[in-house]
Amino acid sequence: MKTVIIVHMWDGNPKMNWYPWLKEQLENNGFNVKIPEMPEPHKPTISKWINTLKKTMGKTDEEKILVGHSIGCQTILRYLQREKNQNILGTILVAPWFNLTDKALPDEEYKKTAKPWLKDNIDFNKVNESCDNFIAIFSDNDPYVSLSNCNIFEEKLNAKILLEYGKGHFTEEDNIKELPIVLENIKEMK
Repeated sequence: MKTVIIVHMWDGNPKMNWYPWLKEQLENNGFNVKIPEMPEPHKPTISKWINTLKKTMGKTDEEKILVGHSIGCQTILRYLQREKNQNILGTILVAPWFNLTDKALPDEEYKKTAKPWLKDNIDFNKVNESCDNFIAIFSDNDPYVSLSNCNIFEEKLNAKILLEYGKGHFTEEDNIKELPIVLENIKEMK
C-alpha cells in the first residue's frame, strides 16, 4: 500500500482547506493517508515541523508520496535534505515558496517567524538525492506567493510546474475545498 503524507500550511490544521477531501478521495482509491497536526501552527519552527514529519513517515519500506501546502512544502524539502532512503515516489508542492510577498508578512511577528524559513538555505543536491519527482502547483492570483517562485522550483528541483487560475493561496478563504489537480497527479504516480 502506498502512503500519502500531507503537511498543512502555516496557521493550518488537518481538518481545513482541501486536506479532508483529498484524504477521503485517496483512501477510496486504496491509499493510506496521514495528515499530521504540526506543532504550534501559528508560529512554525523548522526543527519542530521536521521532527513531526519524521515521526509521521513511519516505515522506510513503504512507498510514499509527500504533499505540502505553503510552509508545508518548505518542511518537506528541509526534511528531504536531512533524511535519506525514505522510498519517496514523488512530492507535490502546493503554493510553495522561497520568497514571499509583503502581504504574507504583515507585521514584525510574522517576519520574525518567517525569517529562518526564508534565510536558512536548502541544499537542493541533497533534496534531489532523496526524491527526483517534484510537481509544484501555483495560482496566478496567490496574494502571498509570487510566480517568480516557479523558476526557482523548475531550476533547482527540475519540478514540473502547473499553473492554476483564480485559486489564490489554495485555502477555504479562496473557496478551495477540493483540489482535483493534486488527486490526479498522485494517481499518476501510483
